[in-house]
Amino acid sequence: MSPTGCGNGGACGCASADEAPPEGTADPALDACSGGESFALRVLGDSMVPEFNEGEIIIIEPEGLARDGSYVLAWLADEWIFRQLRGEHGAWRLHALNPAYPDATLDSLDAVRGVVIQKAVPGRRRLTRRYV
Repeated sequence: MSPTGCGNGGACGCASADEAPPEGTADPALDACSGGESFALRVLGDSMVPEFNEGEIIIIEPEGLARDGSYVLAWLADEWIFRQLRGEHGAWRLHALNPAYPDATLDSLDAVRGVVIQKAVPGRRRLTRRYV
């Protein structure tokens, strides 16, 4: 996934280039957006097809409520991952919709950094879909 600016500065448009990133952040460009302002990312790869195709834009709500079935952005194994959150038997996992990709187990929901609230297909306004 690649950040697509939301308006005023940093990689996701939520912080200016002059602002120092919060200490201990995994990715300063995205962590600068974690103050509650929604931001956009472009889907890369095919791990979430057929619901999300490469090139589509997803809107992430950093303070969104993550629940079973939500599409989420998580920081796992030193990389950002976009998956569906699944909860079963008291455990959480990140599920790829494409069966060619394995699921990942989560120790806690602390890895979840945002919830997908909308997707858009560039140039096709009628194909916009909301998830909350």
